[in-house]
Amino acid sequence: MSFEAPLYLVGLLLVPLAAVAYWLLQRRKSRYAIRYPNVEVLAQVVGARTAWKRHVPAVFLLAALAALAIAFARPTVTEQAPDERASVVLVVDISGSMRAQDVQPTRLAAAKEAMLSFLTHAPKTLRVGIVAFSNEPQVIVSPTLDRTELQQGIQLLEPAFGTALGDALARAVELARTTTAVNARETAAPVKDERGRALASILLLSDGFQTRGLLSPGQGAQAARNAGVPVYTIALGTEGGTIVDREQVIPVPPDRETLAAIAQFTGGEAFDAETAGALKQVYRGLGSRVGRRDRPREVTSAFVAAGALLLVGAVGAALVVAPRLP
Repeated sequence: MSFEAPLYLVGLLLVPLAAVAYWLLQRRKSRYAIRYPNVEVLAQVVGARTAWKRHVPAVFLLAALAALAIAFARPTVTEQAPDERASVVLVVDISGSMRAQDVQPTRLAAAKEAMLSFLTHAPKTLRVGIVAFSNEPQVIVSPTLDRTELQQGIQLLEPAFGTALGDALARAVELARTTTAVNARETAAPVKDERGRALASILLLSDGFQTRGLLSPGQGAQAARNAGVPVYTIALGTEGGTIVDREQVIPVPPDRETLAAIAQFTGGEAFDAETAGALKQVYRGLGSRVGRRDRPREVTSAFVAAGALLLVGAVGAALVVAPRLP
């Protein structure tokens, strides 16, 4: 929490001062003696009231004073809001190893379901594109707001052969830069806002080592870093994953080290997913994060309302616990 007028927080000093004043008043000796013929009845009336109850109105009053002092300082909180300029490119591996069944029902089927979950949780203002890669990268859907088109593109994904990871990254960067330039209506292709925050990001899912392509994974990561595009990577599969090709059982463990290095180098984050549920959770979480920016929101009215309610509570408590003689 921050404050638009922090100097007014000095008003909080009134709270301990008022508390001390109240304590001194409670310890002050009465200047007048009250004559009452029936001392036993008076003792019962006073004793029926527990000591702590008579302090409740003061507690409410002090809390109200604190809330109103904070309200004068105009408190603000930071919340996540969709950024209409943002875009994300989903890069998905469709190499032959995505046929492995260590992630049920298959790695690719689990990836498709998780990508659909991402679309559900991502802001509606977020432009999403899809790049699939095997021997070479292919733009399945250019960044768009049309969720139906994106869903149809995801359903069309089928496993092929080869893993051109570096080329896929470079193609995704080009797509992100072009989309950001169009959104910003500029001839250049800025991928950061005026405060240096990324307007575009890449979500890269892969399950194996690079086997094809002109660019290495490092060169693809360098392109993303140069453009200021963070890459979030997901290593899909288990160490024991296998596929059968021409009656041969081929191990297909994920290349976690390379994917983690790409994420760290570009300012993104790396994730591991060994089950379909874990993969969906990762995509769901990323869908709630990317394409959003921090936005300050003033909450002065909430503290004013709290102060008013506490004042009412103080008056009500005083009426309830005030001493009454029969």
